[in-house]
Amino acid sequence: MTAAVGRRHRIASDTTAAALRDALATLGIGTGDEVVVPSFGSGTTADAVRLAGAAPVFADIDPRTFCLDPESVAASVTARTAAILPVNVFGHPAPVARLSALADRYALALVEEAGSTEDVGAVARRRAHARFLDSALTGVLVPYTAPGAHHLYHQYVVRVPGNGRPDRDAFAAALAKRGVRATVSVPVPVHRMPAHRSGIVLPQTELVAADALSLPVHSGLTQRELTYVADACNALGGLIRG
Repeated sequence: MTAAVGRRHRIASDTTAAALRDALATLGIGTGDEVVVPSFGSGTTADAVRLAGAAPVFADIDPRTFCLDPESVAASVTARTAAILPVNVFGHPAPVARLSALADRYALALVEEAGSTEDVGAVARRRAHARFLDSALTGVLVPYTAPGAHHLYHQYVVRVPGNGRPDRDAFAAALAKRGVRATVSVPVPVHRMPAHRSGIVLPQTELVAADALSLPVHSGLTQRELTYVADACNALGGLIRG
């Protein structure tokens, strides 16, 4: 195990597993170390930790932002913990300030994703689309933005009320019949995947993975198309029984 004292906040060159692995390796993180990562999202961060020779430890998320919950991260810290590797989720930034304070408290490294290189005009259009959907949608829980955060809305992810996956999937199927393609962005949390399977219990991660659904919000949508998406959702009354 390498000593954690004196490590710095580092930003990876991009969001690939190789870039994140290199950032960890540069900090001397490897065999015998643990790195706290989210389970809600792709397996890239956990893959990067394993590529560096360390072990990923999964922490739970804030069910509003879908990003790592600092309190869960703090509860995950052990004598072997060397770093925290947060990610921005669907365009909502991770709580880096709080995680940085936590890293300082425990003398851990903080490895952050590179910033978005998306076209500013496209981001502005997505944000405008998101504002419209926020005001127009009924029957679903619209995305939350933490105070002071700048949400890029790479995806517009709502939570469908009801009984988890059965109702969420029925809602998506009903939208598909109306010509609206909604997708499940995180079908399986990373800690449930074969390569990273863990017996850890992450209640908020499981709940959000079961009822979250991504609605169209890409910059090419017209206002008419966006209104149709909202109307199609609202016509379903929120809860659809399979």
